[in-house]
Amino acid sequence: MRKDTILWADDEIDLLKPHIYFLEQKGYEVTTVTNGRDAIDMCDKEQFSLIILDENMPGLSGIETLGIIKENYPDIPVVMITKSEEENIMEQAIGSKISDYLIKPVNPNQILLSIKKNLNRKEIIQEKATHSYQQEFSKLSMQIGDARTSDDWVEVYKRLVYWELELQQSASDLLPMLEMQKSEANSAFVKFIKRNYESWVTGDTHPMMSNEVFKTKLFPALDNGEKIFFVLIDNFRLDQWRTIKPLLNDYFYSEEELYYSILPTATQYARNAIFSGLMPDKIAKMFPDLWVDEDEEEGKNLNESPLIQTQIERYRKHYTFSYTKINDSAYAEKVLQKVSNLRNNQLNVCVINFIDMLSHARTESKMIRELASTGAAYRSITESWFKHSPALELMKRMADMGYKIVLTTDHGTIHVDNPIKVIGDRNTNTNLRYKVGKALDYNQKQVYEIKNPERYGLPLLNISSTYIFATENDFFAYPNNYNYYVGYYKDTFQHGGISMEEMIIPIVTLTKK
Repeated sequence: MRKDTILWADDEIDLLKPHIYFLEQKGYEVTTVTNGRDAIDMCDKEQFSLIILDENMPGLSGIETLGIIKENYPDIPVVMITKSEEENIMEQAIGSKISDYLIKPVNPNQILLSIKKNLNRKEIIQEKATHSYQQEFSKLSMQIGDARTSDDWVEVYKRLVYWELELQQSASDLLPMLEMQKSEANSAFVKFIKRNYESWVTGDTHPMMSNEVFKTKLFPALDNGEKIFFVLIDNFRLDQWRTIKPLLNDYFYSEEELYYSILPTATQYARNAIFSGLMPDKIAKMFPDLWVDEDEEEGKNLNESPLIQTQIERYRKHYTFSYTKINDSAYAEKVLQKVSNLRNNQLNVCVINFIDMLSHARTESKMIRELASTGAAYRSITESWFKHSPALELMKRMADMGYKIVLTTDHGTIHVDNPIKVIGDRNTNTNLRYKVGKALDYNQKQVYEIKNPERYGLPLLNISSTYIFATENDFFAYPNNYNYYVGYYKDTFQHGGISMEEMIIPIVTLTKK
């Protein structure tokens, strides 16, 4: 293996021989020069892993040398060493993208630490993350086995997401082991939901669910005189939130909580429950003109603003509110240009559909499949979108106008790769993670079956309606043209069924710093 090579430029290099010998003993090759011009010439002749520059050299100064080196070799990390603590010199060095800044006198261990930080950081992080997860593995397995309550499962899911992001960042070879542990957790989680979901709907003891978001998180703040900007990003999982969080950290304090999406984990049900404050069966009975059945061709989420109005009126509130749906960046830019028009409302609601569209595009487009082939790639695209989208600027503008931001989603998604055969009539819905109909044919052991929908807060389409839900990483496939169907939908991200990723979702309060 090739040794890391260091170029050290200092006009007093002879005085640094003990330091150089120390680094050589640690396995580094060190080349020395006494001025900036020689440092530049040496870079033209040889490839170096890292450069150490003295700031105060005769002829070309360290800052001038740094500028030339960075222009020609921008990827080589440079450590600046100086006697001066003057702020303007530090700022010049930092502005020229140095990798580290040390003040004389420096000892050999300081130099070694700086080199390791810049050259061996990935290896050190990977080794530490791998070792830590190996130690955590047994604890996490016990935590999964001992999970008995909704809060227990929230903690399990948070730990799994934490380790997924840690191991991904360090490119650890233990990621497949984590995937197996996540699969084990989802299997146990499904059993937990099967045992408890009906009592959540019919009883008084349950975690916060979709239909309680406004009552629990928005109304108390609005009653207290606060102004709320409620942002709902469709298909937004906890790991995706954690990925974009650093983009908000410079501007907002964030308070993260998790709650449970109702079943089905799909827009028509979960999002309408959020906006109405009602379970779907109650929406269908109380506001039949605002509920669209599965067998109707009308869009399933066209009545969100009227549903918000019904909830505000039902709780006898008098808030002024607006509702905006953003389906693309062009419209987001228009909203941004007119954002001052929203300042007189106590509540502004904004639905952002990008991730939902990405999920569907990933299914339908070979190119998007390639770009988002894994969970890590899916997160990366989400981060890139949010970083460059007007959504981030919109949230900042609303905060500048005195609004507290409440950011959430209606449900998450899960990567599916295991087809389950189901047969339904022509009126059966097309979702791959849940089916509802009166003549469904399926293997009962492979699904979560609901034959009395109203006990679960679901509309009864006809007297023999049955709902079935795919679990873990399964998806429903029809026997007709089975191989084509499976090939088309395998390894896509879907929602509507039962998994931690779909049901345990973030709700975050953002306050301007």
